[in-house]
Amino acid sequence: MRKRKYSTVLLSAFLTAGLICGCGEDASIGEMKEGTSQSGTSQAAEEAESPAAVSFSGQDMEGNIVTSDIFGQSRLTMVNVWATYCNPCLSEMPDLGELAGEYDAGDFQLIGIISDVEEGADEEIMENARTLIEQTGADYPHLLLNRFLYYSMLKDVTGVPTTFFFDQEGNLLEAVQGAKSKDVWKEKIDGFLEDM
Repeated sequence: MRKRKYSTVLLSAFLTAGLICGCGEDASIGEMKEGTSQSGTSQAAEEAESPAAVSFSGQDMEGNIVTSDIFGQSRLTMVNVWATYCNPCLSEMPDLGELAGEYDAGDFQLIGIISDVEEGADEEIMENARTLIEQTGADYPHLLLNRFLYYSMLKDVTGVPTTFFFDQEGNLLEAVQGAKSKDVWKEKIDGFLEDM
């Protein structure tokens, strides 16, 4: 138990320290590793003929288990990685909440990952996250950080917000750095859905 708690604390401290440096519009996700195109998509994702699907297991804010099987519920899944300390993240969440309700669930779904709140966090930390979600109208599932999520999706993230788009099989379509307006996100979502 003590060993697990220690590794969890180290993971959280490492991830939070890395993300604190990158919060905001100028946060760099693709430049974290050489080989990112201007669109924010990594060259590895562009070059791979059939990229490996993302696989994870985690918990949402209510304690429900969520796995990568969730991708199969919609043709397109948008995963928004945010942090409770990040003003650009919180500023775009009302628009994301609206977008989550504007599409048929079979076509599009939105999931948040709270990068600075881990599974098993104390109630004060959880309550702060719940309050922020409620205040911003971000009425969609939010997952808590764990090792599976970190290693499957977040290990290369150096700034928040960072947003990923996945197809129904869990293949990464694009990674986007920074907060965007509702119109920008809607154009991107509609473009993906038209191409599917």
